[in-house]
Amino acid sequence: MSDQLAEQGLADTDQYAQQTSSMGFQEHSQRPHILGEMHARPFLPLKLPRRIYHFAFMTDSAQPDDDRAAVMALAEQRGAAPPAADARFHHFDFGPWDLRWEQHAEFTTYTWSTSQDAEEPFARPNPIGGEISFRGPGELIAAVHLCCISRSGLIRNLGEIFHPQSLCVIEAAEKSARVSTDFQVDPVGLTRILIESTGLTETRAGRLSQRVLEIETYRTLALLGLPMARSIRSDLDRMEAELTGITGEIALVEDNQQSQALLRRLGSIAAELEAQAARTNYSFSATRAYYSIVESRLEVIRDQKSGHFPSISAFFDRRLAPAIETCNAAEKRQIRLSDQLARTTDLLSTGIQSDLEKQNRDLLQSMNRRARMQLRLQQTVEGLSVAAISYYVVGLVGYLAKGLKDVGVLPAKVGPGLVMGLAVPLVILIVWLAMREIRRRVHKPEDDEHA
Repeated sequence: MSDQLAEQGLADTDQYAQQTSSMGFQEHSQRPHILGEMHARPFLPLKLPRRIYHFAFMTDSAQPDDDRAAVMALAEQRGAAPPAADARFHHFDFGPWDLRWEQHAEFTTYTWSTSQDAEEPFARPNPIGGEISFRGPGELIAAVHLCCISRSGLIRNLGEIFHPQSLCVIEAAEKSARVSTDFQVDPVGLTRILIESTGLTETRAGRLSQRVLEIETYRTLALLGLPMARSIRSDLDRMEAELTGITGEIALVEDNQQSQALLRRLGSIAAELEAQAARTNYSFSATRAYYSIVESRLEVIRDQKSGHFPSISAFFDRRLAPAIETCNAAEKRQIRLSDQLARTTDLLSTGIQSDLEKQNRDLLQSMNRRARMQLRLQQTVEGLSVAAISYYVVGLVGYLAKGLKDVGVLPAKVGPGLVMGLAVPLVILIVWLAMREIRRRVHKPEDDEHA
């Protein structure tokens, strides 16, 4: 990386655009930004001794603009060149002080460093308001006091600088440096970290110091999900207990109305759980992502145990990993509870559906019985109708026979009674055939419709 890029902190995207467009190809609009992102936050050489003050502020969707305005004002106040309009990193040279400004997705960091009074570790614990006068927008989430020194011999009385019970000491950068910290806040409110060089070059010192600051920043961010995981524990306990009660009541359901009431209660729990998951999913995902970054940074610096002190990796395994697992366990409980709700809802819905099918079956059977009764009644009515109509028709034939007898058309031996008797079978047959034809014509449209 050239000194110019190190000062800018961001590869010149216009330069990339000119270089790529000179080949005559049509470039993707985002290619220069993608290429520039690879060099957006370079490692800056660090000349020892150095004392560094690193601050990280949480910035929401609106605060990055306020943060950029504050940086612009700071640059103007101190007569330095401001960062580019789209820059997310900038290195300021304020004479005895250097400032490394970085904007990230959720937070912004200010890293102040100087070589003045840097020989004695932590001799100047609080530069804010004195040597440094600034206030970053957003809420402070990480504050680090890092001292980088180079001596012929290592400091032996680390217990006087750090808290002995949580002191971690490692050898890093292939045993060319020793890093010590207790991850506790000093009276000023800063976390102290000491890097003792036993052979670091300026470039390696810059890389190691930046990685150590990133470990402290990201391990703090990784713990942001822990309070949320603890706060939802009681709600999850209550919802699980209520779900267990509902599951037990399903076996005692006697009618569809009770099933519907249980189903409404399940819907209420599911809605509450989904709302809770919507609030916590992002935090839990961020916790895993930040913890993964911490692990990768520890792997990069190649921390090794020094003496009888625990390493940073071992300390995190005892202190940080359980907190991360608490967040993971809370998220798994949400997922498991959601699955249980889904299974219980399916079980209850199956019971309701079974009851509805049984009701529909009983209704169809009742309708079939009524249809059969109506058919029988219709057949009875048709039989009575044939007899009644035949009776009246035979009566008409009798009247006709009497008339014919009076006028002498019928022979003397053939009386009206005989004619009526002979006409009965024929009349019944004709009436029955007529009724059958009428019934066939009435039902024919329905048969055609079904066909």
